[in-house]
Parts: sequence; C-alpha cells; structure tokens
Amino acid sequence: MFFSNRAQRFFEEAFIHCIAFKGRDKRYITDNKIINGALSQQYVNSMTWLKSKLNVRFEIEDADGGAHKELWEIPETVFREAIINSLAHRDYYNKGARITIEVFDDRVEIANPGGLVSTIPLNEFGKRSAARNPLIFKLFEKIRMVEHVGSGITRMRDLMAQEGLTPPEFVMDGMFTVTLRRSFDFEDWVSSWTYKLTANRIAIIKAIHNNNRVSKRELEKIIGITGSAIDNNLSVLKELGFLERGGGAKGGQWIIHYIFPSY
Repeated sequence: MFFSNRAQRFFEEAFIHCIAFKGRDKRYITDNKIINGALSQQYVNSMTWLKSKLNVRFEIEDADGGAHKELWEIPETVFREAIINSLAHRDYYNKGARITIEVFDDRVEIANPGGLVSTIPLNEFGKRSAARNPLIFKLFEKIRMVEHVGSGITRMRDLMAQEGLTPPEFVMDGMFTVTLRRSFDFEDWVSSWTYKLTANRIAIIKAIHNNNRVSKRELEKIIGITGSAIDNNLSVLKELGFLERGGGAKGGQWIIHYIFPSY
C-alpha cells in the first residue's frame, strides 16, 4: 500500500473519498472525488484538493516581494496531522468503510474506520501514542511526515487556538472523526440563540467555548449558580443538541455543536 500505485488491489477500500457540500448539511454536493494510489500520494493529493476548497491567503516574506507564505484559514499543519493519522491508524480490514474528507461551509470533517486504539484509555488520548498499523506508521516516520510521536493532538489544539479557532472535536467510537470548525463569529452565533436560551445557558456555552475542559465546579464559580442548577442547565443543553460530553467525566472534554436556528 505504501509503494504501489494500485494499493486497492490489496485493500479494496484503501482510498480517500473527498466530498464538498454547499451549506452545513449533506443535501447539495459540489465536488466528489476518489483519491487512489500509494498512501503517501493519497496524502499529497488530498491536501491539494483541500487547498482548492478552503480560503488561502498569501503573506510576503521578503522586501522584494519574491517569496510568499501560504496561510490557510485552518492551519495546514492541522490537516497534515489529521490526514496522516487517518492513513496510519485506520482499520484497513474494515471492508465497508473508507477514509472521508468532507468540507462544509462551517467545518471540515475527517473520518477513518476504527475508533481509538484499544491500548490508549480515553483519559490518555492526546498524551500517548500507539499505532494500529506499525509498519505504515514507521514508513511515514522515515520520510519525516510523522514527527514528535504522541504530540500531534496537542499540536493541532495549539495551532487552532493560535488562530482563534475553536478546538478540534474528536469522536472516537466506530469511525474516528475529527471536526475542524472554520472561522465564524461566535458572538453573532450565540446571540442568535438568545431568544430560546436563558442567560445562564448562554453563559455556560460561552464558558465552554473559552475552555472545553472546564469542570462543573469551575462553571459554578463562573456562572454564579449552584451545582444542581449547573447540572440541570447542562442536561437541557444536551437535550437541545448544543452540548456533548466526550471522553468521560474525568479527563474528558465538552463538545459544542454549533447548530444554527431555522427561521
């Protein structure tokens, strides 16, 4: 799979399915592409496809205007980490699924078959590294496409924060999925829900937006209400689809679903 241009001879689903949608759901497809070939070439071609779907600006690096630096709306290195991880850690024996890259107006989702590797507990996610496919992982290491083993998730989070973007959202059951939110005005979004959500619920969403690992005790201090009131408000926000808890009560994180009101 790493050296053959026809990796699909060995594993039928060993390709990347790239889809671009108009809007925030899957009703209108604007581009649909299958990326085949050797795994390293799949990475290169999928990055090229992604670049064509995202906003990219250029920064002049020298006084003569010769050299320039590409600045993606979501840092290029974040996609590099996500795509190489999907190629190195996917379950190639799952014949009913493939790696997908889906681009929406508000986000990019990258998914691969196989959840979190069983040797890594949920509370150690992002701190430890274990390869589902050690040979593939080592080959990516040898061509220096994988660096600083075990630090990729932290690097993704740090780069998103540096650009003022919301943290990567991970789902680790069945299909391992990372959701990367494109830039949008959070204050405008949360204001659009003030007609339906109480002031305390808006405040909770804002606190989690600022720190998706905030504890319930910290929320009590920030919002200024009791623990039972925090629990009640969190339950309502979960039922409405705004919040989800990932990774368990200890060592986990809050995931905000940036759903939009329908008028």
